[in-house]
Amino acid sequence: MEPIPGIAPGVPPSGTGCVECLLQQGWWLHLRRCTECGHIGCCDTSPGQHATAHGRSTGHPVIRSFEPGEDWFYSYLDEATFQGPVLAPPQAHPVSQPVPGPAGLVPPDWRNLLH
Repeated sequence: MEPIPGIAPGVPPSGTGCVECLLQQGWWLHLRRCTECGHIGCCDTSPGQHATAHGRSTGHPVIRSFEPGEDWFYSYLDEATFQGPVLAPPQAHPVSQPVPGPAGLVPPDWRNLLH
């Protein structure tokens, strides 16, 4: 497979949760992984929308789902999903991690706070 701009398969994820949400004591619905630097951010349905904010601020053009059982990639440039290469493990957050997460920081009315 030819290298795809914006995808560095050997770069591991930054952790198991949204970097910014964890720093701000926030919460997320689903997680996304930057395929260039490994940054884990929350999806656009989450209050913080940190994955897209990371893509905009860095110019990193591709994310991959960081949810168990999902392996799709998304190009911000093409506004389309596609199948990409296998990335450095782990491929998703731990199955034991709740959705939404993280445990203990999700408000009771979280459904009303989604985008």
